[in-house]
Amino acid sequence: MKIRLTMLLLPGALTMVAATSVPQAPDLGPQLERFTYPWPVQTMEVDIVGAPAQMAFMDVAPQRPNGRTVVLLHGKNFCGATWGSSVRALTEVGYRVIVPDQIGFCKSSKPRNAQYSFEMLATFTKRLLESRGITRATIVGHSMGGMLAMRYAIMYPASVEKLVLVNPLGLKDRSEEGVPYADVDMLWANEKKTSYASIKAYQLENYYHGVWKPSYDRWVWMQAGMYQGAGRDTVALAQAKTSEMIKTQPVAHELYRITPPTTLIIGTLDKTAFGRAQAPTNLRKFLEPIPMVAPRAVKQMPNANLVMLDGLGHSPQVEDPARFEKALLAVLGTRPR
Repeated sequence: MKIRLTMLLLPGALTMVAATSVPQAPDLGPQLERFTYPWPVQTMEVDIVGAPAQMAFMDVAPQRPNGRTVVLLHGKNFCGATWGSSVRALTEVGYRVIVPDQIGFCKSSKPRNAQYSFEMLATFTKRLLESRGITRATIVGHSMGGMLAMRYAIMYPASVEKLVLVNPLGLKDRSEEGVPYADVDMLWANEKKTSYASIKAYQLENYYHGVWKPSYDRWVWMQAGMYQGAGRDTVALAQAKTSEMIKTQPVAHELYRITPPTTLIIGTLDKTAFGRAQAPTNLRKFLEPIPMVAPRAVKQMPNANLVMLDGLGHSPQVEDPARFEKALLAVLGTRPR
């Protein structure tokens, strides 16, 4: 994969990019078959509407185990590989780290018949951990993964040592703010238009507050690369269905049910308000982004606190890994070795 990306930076490619201003994403396959993860990827078979599907994951062991496990749950526009720096920081201080790709995302299957729910994804995640001999772990979820982490904690509170939510979605029921329902067909049509340019533009505005670093490009290529080639419609449909899942299954009304020790780590410059694209134009500016919602949400959780990372956006683990990892290890009560 590194060779492929380097080839895009050859002089000829630079001329093409300059002429078109929109680089062509490589075809990485609908399950990222041609994108290399930092550690070996394994799969667990699950059943989806009577058909087998594969849930991909990484299980990374530390050299000096401390006997504890951390599970990292990716966001909608992210994958397990995006947690690479966080995994290294955690394993260095002794944590075993499990990093799944949820069904419908990244290196996992995207079955067309799937009816997505956070309960389903949480159930598969629990089954994965049990298959690895893990009965209790710290669950860390980012963005959509934060919604999944909250649902997991509601369903399996005794299995959660600590809960860490990184700029999570779902803290607000956007329907209450007037965001209308968009059906899967409408969302699917929009997803089919996805490109490198559209992904980068969205992330630049909402995630990275107008400041782009070259290191972010790898993750744009990763996401855009799934939409190329014969698997484009399959990926777009999975993304449409999971967008509907996020909109229709907020956790906002159940925050009182989240009982494990919980910490919200929030980048203060995050502009994400899921569903803004479907909202009427005159309503969009009134939709509260995650940093505005989080302080109220944490008060509704029985055992929660808030850590604000000033100057960072939606993805602090990508934007400033060292600062994020310091905050995460502090929440876990662990110092770097």
